[in-house]
Amino acid sequence: MKDNMADNESVECITEHERILQEIESTDTACVGPTLRSVYDDQPNAHKRFMEKLEVRIRNHDREIEKMCNFHHQGFVDAITELLKVRADAEKLMGQVTDTNRRLQDAGREVTAQTEEVIRCRIQQRNMTTTVERLQLCIPVLEMYSKLKEQLESKRYYAALKTMEQLEKVYIPRVSRYRFCQIMAENLPKLREDIKDISMSDLKDFLESIRKHSDKIGETAMKQKQAEYRCLHIYTVLGDRETFENYYRKQRKKQARLVLQPQSNMQETVEGYRRYFNQIVGFFLVEDHVLHSTQGLLTRAFTDELWNMALSKITAVLRTHSSYCSDPDLVLQLKNLIVIFADTLQGYGYPVNRLFDLLFEIRDQYNETLLKKWALVFREIFELDNYSPIPVETEEEYKSVVSRFPFHDAEIEKQDFPKKLPMSQSVPQIYVQVKEFIYASLKFSESLHRSWTEIDDMLRKSTNLLLTRTLSGCLQHLTKKPHIGLTELVQIIINTTHLEQACKYLEDFITNITNVSPETVHTTRLYGLSTFKDARHAAEGEIYTKLNQKIDEFIQLADYDWGMPESDGQASGYLMDLINFLRSTFQVFTHLPGKVAQTACMSACKHLSTSLMQMVLDSELKQISMGAVQQFNLDVIQCELFASSEPVPGFQGDTLQLAFIDLRQLLDLFMVWDWSTYLADYGQPTSKYLRVNPSTALALLEKMKDTSKKNNIFSQFRKNDRDKQKLIETVVKQLRSLVNGMSQHS
Repeated sequence: MKDNMADNESVECITEHERILQEIESTDTACVGPTLRSVYDDQPNAHKRFMEKLEVRIRNHDREIEKMCNFHHQGFVDAITELLKVRADAEKLMGQVTDTNRRLQDAGREVTAQTEEVIRCRIQQRNMTTTVERLQLCIPVLEMYSKLKEQLESKRYYAALKTMEQLEKVYIPRVSRYRFCQIMAENLPKLREDIKDISMSDLKDFLESIRKHSDKIGETAMKQKQAEYRCLHIYTVLGDRETFENYYRKQRKKQARLVLQPQSNMQETVEGYRRYFNQIVGFFLVEDHVLHSTQGLLTRAFTDELWNMALSKITAVLRTHSSYCSDPDLVLQLKNLIVIFADTLQGYGYPVNRLFDLLFEIRDQYNETLLKKWALVFREIFELDNYSPIPVETEEEYKSVVSRFPFHDAEIEKQDFPKKLPMSQSVPQIYVQVKEFIYASLKFSESLHRSWTEIDDMLRKSTNLLLTRTLSGCLQHLTKKPHIGLTELVQIIINTTHLEQACKYLEDFITNITNVSPETVHTTRLYGLSTFKDARHAAEGEIYTKLNQKIDEFIQLADYDWGMPESDGQASGYLMDLINFLRSTFQVFTHLPGKVAQTACMSACKHLSTSLMQMVLDSELKQISMGAVQQFNLDVIQCELFASSEPVPGFQGDTLQLAFIDLRQLLDLFMVWDWSTYLADYGQPTSKYLRVNPSTALALLEKMKDTSKKNNIFSQFRKNDRDKQKLIETVVKQLRSLVNGMSQHS
């Protein structure tokens, strides 16, 4: 019983120890205390047995660990070996990383420096662009101020005052925020005072001159007066005053006629006109003096009669002599002399309206001389133009062009330099010269005592003449020149488009000068639009003409063997050269307006088709073989392929191919020898050969029916030659019948 109990206790003890070991193995080390305590709370010496059990368990675990270590040992060794190898690579990699980092830092410093430089350049570029924009606003002010200085230096004080007025009212307010403009504005009153002082100085000099010479003037006047009183007194005492008065008046009329007689070459120099005016002024100043210093010797009616006679002679002389003058500068000087002459005599009470009316006639003569001068200028510009788009390498070159000509194109402005502007160099040159003409025309209007509205109207009318007559004539002459080819004509069309668009800026230019709104009721509009449209249409017509001439030149190179037994199997060389020419030409036309390019292409194809048709129908050509017809057909096929390749975009469907439809149907008829179908369907709108005229078919068939020649169409049927000849004769008769019917119907 005891042994059994002992055994039971031992089993229970072992079981308990297993449980405790499991708890120790599975329990967190912080909670293992209560578990160990239960070993000692059990039977005496139980802990010894537990320790034995624990030792056994430890040895088991050690064996497991050893077994596991033995199993993984080789892998561990291999891993350590590999790790040692990796360490060398890692050290090498670390060196490379360090070196790369160093080089990256060096490169980064260079990039940073370059980036900072780019930023500085961009800032400078932006500042330069802003500066250019600001300068473009300031340049008109500076130009007007420069013009003012020139007027002051040349002592044209009245014109200078007008320029000051424009500066103050129009130009300076636009850029008043700039210091130099403020200084300029502050300086204008001083310049005005200077003009006043100069004028006063001139007056003082004049008065001083009168004072210095008054004794001589008085002595001469008194001697003359004394002689005149004495003579008049003697005749009065003698009772024959009337004889004296009549003699005096008669002699003065004779003297007036002599004074009014001009020198023959007076129109050649301004001095000739000046002497002429001086002697007339002197004559009528004496008359005014006598009128006011004698009692009854002269009357106002007599002096008025004398002046009216003189005025008629003066206007006739000036009208004649000025008409011979071809120098606009001389006409301008003459105008200034007439104004001074008229103002001087008007101050003595003589009416001078007819002189100012004459000035308007001379103004027309002045404009004519300007138009002739500018015609030469325009022709020289056109002669020196290379008719190629303007190349611009830098921003400065671009700004230089657009400062002279109002060109704006967002797409082109976005492009990088170098780039090209669409127009050629003559466009900005023509635009600048039109503005120069307006300035020259304006010079005649100064001092004419006319309102700015009238001056505005004069400027616009003269500019219209320049555009619609002079420039238009130069453009028409240009398009007819033999050295102007297709490429040049294309450029001329592009140029006229840009000049047309610039007309509104010329309107604004005149408005800025006169300060007269273009919306004013009586304001004349510029007719430049029609001028450039007409020039463009003329250039387009020349394109069509020259294109057809080129086609004719190629066709003249055609060298068909009209009796050839069979075709070469490929298109003729002259025709392929012609098609290559047309293809390259229409590539140039891509810059033209779409309708122009399409019209040119259609015109060329129709002309080519007509020329080919005339070639085979030529009355000088007596015989054509089927081989020649086949060769000719190959050439027409190439024409049709060209038409279908869309050499110019925008054609709908087979529109271009229809240019060759007459040739195609005619050749198909002969290639297939489909006379039964042709004759049966003739006159029907659904006929396969609707475009084949019976007279055309007859003319070609006549050239193919001669059997006396070799290589005839029916040479392969020599045994049945008579029957085939009869067939042709039958078709010929039927065709003649159709032709006769058409002639009788018409």
